[in-house]
Amino acid sequence: MPAQTAAAQLERGNGPEPSTLDAHRCQEVACGNVLRDLYEGLVTEDAQGRLVPGMARSWTVSADGRTWTFTLRERLRWSNGEALDAAQILASFRRAFAPATAAPFGELFDALDNAQAVQAGRLPPERLGVAAPDAHTVVFTLNRAASLPALLTLPIAFPVYLPAVTQYGAQHTQPGRLVSNGAYRLRAWTPQANLLVEKNPQFHDAGALAIERVRFHVTEDAAAELQRFAAGDLHITEVVPPQPLAALRRRFGAQLRLSPYVGAFWLGLNLTKPPFRDGACAAPPCDDKALALRRALALAVDRDKLTRYVTGLGETPAYGIVPPGIAGYTPAAMPWAKLTQAQREQHALALYRHAGYSNDNPLVIELRYNTSTPHRRLALAVAAMWRQTLGVQVRLRNEEWKVFVQNRKQRAITQVFRGGWIGDLPDARNFLAAFGSDGPLNWMGYDDAGYRQRLARADGAHSEAARNAWLRAAEQRLLNDNAAIPLYFYTSKHLVSERVRGFQANALDRHASRWLSLSP
Repeated sequence: MPAQTAAAQLERGNGPEPSTLDAHRCQEVACGNVLRDLYEGLVTEDAQGRLVPGMARSWTVSADGRTWTFTLRERLRWSNGEALDAAQILASFRRAFAPATAAPFGELFDALDNAQAVQAGRLPPERLGVAAPDAHTVVFTLNRAASLPALLTLPIAFPVYLPAVTQYGAQHTQPGRLVSNGAYRLRAWTPQANLLVEKNPQFHDAGALAIERVRFHVTEDAAAELQRFAAGDLHITEVVPPQPLAALRRRFGAQLRLSPYVGAFWLGLNLTKPPFRDGACAAPPCDDKALALRRALALAVDRDKLTRYVTGLGETPAYGIVPPGIAGYTPAAMPWAKLTQAQREQHALALYRHAGYSNDNPLVIELRYNTSTPHRRLALAVAAMWRQTLGVQVRLRNEEWKVFVQNRKQRAITQVFRGGWIGDLPDARNFLAAFGSDGPLNWMGYDDAGYRQRLARADGAHSEAARNAWLRAAEQRLLNDNAAIPLYFYTSKHLVSERVRGFQANALDRHASRWLSLSP
């Protein structure tokens, strides 16, 4: 690579092929990384993850926490040079919550007045709790207090250029058609290979950008990504493959970046179909046998071995859904978390037999995951634990990311599947909300009135302490029902070239290219 090109262009590993570049339809890290370079919301984050002004230069909130007023910067522009004003931001929000858009993160905005009713088609988009009283002001009305600025950093809150949507439909995300408002604009997209973005001269802070171009590489194979980094083809990797930590440190030294990350990895269970649906079992009477089976599978996994020998990069065993480190929140845990692994396995075998399974009548299930070396290693390890402890016969199914996401959402052919959640904001509710609705993020089909009641009580709480207590009660109910099998809490793990400047650890592991630079 010529020295001049290397100085101007950042090469980033980005995991799987982005499922979309429609900001309102993005639901995974791979598209989020690119979209945070292409777009900017009213509020954004700096290199350390702190909330800072984006399109809005300032904002205020009413005393009751339910009315937020944002004042826009002067002379905002789209990447095509057209003016960007409050009316267009309003129209974009209405498009984001329109039923036809089917925005997967819409349910995270349940505090926004009428958002759920608009997305469900019960009210027109004009009833959404967003207004533009003049060209420089956007006002949000909430039905309860919420951390709105943090929510506005999500891609669903980015402004989408609606004339392109009208003209090109789903193809508005293609190079030459995608009009954005962020630090970069889309130059090229080679499917299953890479996306190239270039500096957007219309961006309000374009003069401060040190990186002229960024190429996001599709890197589903973590081992291959590491080799590309070692060869100098990548400046930043999206992940680091499971390898002995000491060996990685010897090989890469300070280029290996590990830090705490607000994220949880778990296996989901399809609760809408046998054998995990309540009432389903190997032989009648069924009573609590589906619950017993779910609990047996959760007990039989040795999380210490998984995090020590399979993941091995600082992850910690998980016995709950909400990770540690969220201010004011004490995470819940499975009741048996303090048992020894031998005690867990003994209890697991008894529950497995109670559910009607045995060596003569083994459970046969599929464990589904998206194509990835780390996910395959983990699936193999879990399948071996289930086989050795219980006699379960597991068929592994790996799928390309887009296929996997669609199958998981539909809940038609899935049984056990790779799940998990990376925090969109450091709030326990962000990890729990999806289980309380029948939306596209409730991949298990969990349906429990008591759980929803606890979330509602949290939403109506008059203090942060009371809110967190009700959220913890909801998490505990979810864990008691064994709707998912927590495995570990994430660390962020990247290889970062010594040439990269400005890469700083932050809890949500977001690293917009606008804050980075390359030394010669």
